[in-house]
Amino acid sequence: MQTAFILGASFFLLYTLQKVIEHRRAVASVGNFPGYRKLFNPWGKIAALIQILLGRGRSPVDVGYDEFQKNGWDAITEVSFLPGSSVFFLLADPAAIKEVTTYRARFPKPVEDYALLRFWGDNIVASEGEEWKRIRKIVAPAFSERNNKLVWDETVRIVLDLIDTVWKRAPEVTTDHAIEFTLPIALFVISVAGFGRRISWSDNSIIPLGYEMSFKEALNIISKDVGIKAFVPSWAMGLSKRWSRVRTAFDEIEKYMFEMVRLGQNAEKKEEQADLFTWLLDAAEEEDKLTNRELLANIFIFLLAGHETTAHTLFCFGLLALYPDEQERLYQQIRGIISTPGRIPIYEEMPRFTYSMAVFYETLRLLYACVTSIPKKAAEDTSLVIGNVEGKQRILPVPKGTKINIFAPAVHKNPRFWDDPHAFKPERFLGDWPKDAFIPFSQGPRACIGRRFFETEGIAILTILVSQYKITIKDEHQFADETFDERKARVLRSTPGLSTTPVRVPLTFTRRE
Repeated sequence: MQTAFILGASFFLLYTLQKVIEHRRAVASVGNFPGYRKLFNPWGKIAALIQILLGRGRSPVDVGYDEFQKNGWDAITEVSFLPGSSVFFLLADPAAIKEVTTYRARFPKPVEDYALLRFWGDNIVASEGEEWKRIRKIVAPAFSERNNKLVWDETVRIVLDLIDTVWKRAPEVTTDHAIEFTLPIALFVISVAGFGRRISWSDNSIIPLGYEMSFKEALNIISKDVGIKAFVPSWAMGLSKRWSRVRTAFDEIEKYMFEMVRLGQNAEKKEEQADLFTWLLDAAEEEDKLTNRELLANIFIFLLAGHETTAHTLFCFGLLALYPDEQERLYQQIRGIISTPGRIPIYEEMPRFTYSMAVFYETLRLLYACVTSIPKKAAEDTSLVIGNVEGKQRILPVPKGTKINIFAPAVHKNPRFWDDPHAFKPERFLGDWPKDAFIPFSQGPRACIGRRFFETEGIAILTILVSQYKITIKDEHQFADETFDERKARVLRSTPGLSTTPVRVPLTFTRRE
């Protein structure tokens, strides 16, 4: 018994010593660059699963640049002790980020981290190398000016329909959470401009015969709990009501998408159609183009990305309600362009709405970037030059295999590039501004292919609603004595998720005369 104990203790000590040596080597491999030394891998699957299941974790918006400020540099190294010494970098230096996103051979996308987005196969987000080039070559032409015009026209139609049929042009409309109308708008737009499928405000929750969920409900569940599908084994998906609903939502979305493919393949070809789905469907019928599984996979990506990111970014309404002077400035520019009462702006006028774009960009910068963390990895031993707020520079060794997370909230609040970075100042986007320090759509060859689609939709919604309604924070007696800072913190509070998700934005819309 004593011998066994001694052997066990000796083995444990040797194992611990080995891990300590590995850890010290890992720290030395990054030149002892400042950062965190942690027992467990904070970016591993176990940590991710805990955050997904328990909803814990500090919102990236709240973290911002704070940790980099404490670290003293625009990069943070994280070296974990278990299960094996792993090296991770967080980057907030625009010059280093530009190098990482430009040189794809040195810093490829870690496609293994995107397994949760490969349920139906390879797609433009979860692929790399030659496979990514092939898919992008097929998909990119779909995001054309014809499609952008369709996005604008349909978005305007959907918002006006909201005002006419749901709000009934009431002098005042109150919503307990802006997501009540922004999520449906985003869903309706991606449905019609993405897939040629119109959904009205009266039928968006209808469950068709043979289905268990509406299209809207299934997509909302997936956008919120996609991580559960990725990390929970298939055999365990029925162990809780929430997990079971996620499984059902994925089954339902697959049925909806297969039905869209079937109807599209049997429909007569119409030259005037400009939706993304029709383009992809046509591409799938050509030799050496998209397979049916790839078609399905890319449809899902467009559904998820278009629905989730647009809906959350439209919480710029909360910021405009908090800052009435900025809202008035936006309204005056819109009124100056739409001089005739009741006239509806057209797509060709979009470049003139410069303050709408400025408000939209400032919201992305300040709160709701489409992508908060952009993963890369080092394919070879290399290095990056890192700066800090004092204007100093330092070489950061980057060992082969290092995981790199480009942290957008920190880049967007880096005081080296943004004056008064925590303030809501849309005018900062009217003149010269640091484009390399603005990465809500990522950067380089892998930047978001749907950026123009996304911007067009957002500007149209913002412009139409602000032209017809004044937006304020909903009056609630329990918050009557709160200060402005308390109200701002309450309205803009967010949680981490697929994208940064606002908790509750209660608003009142008052009809303009």
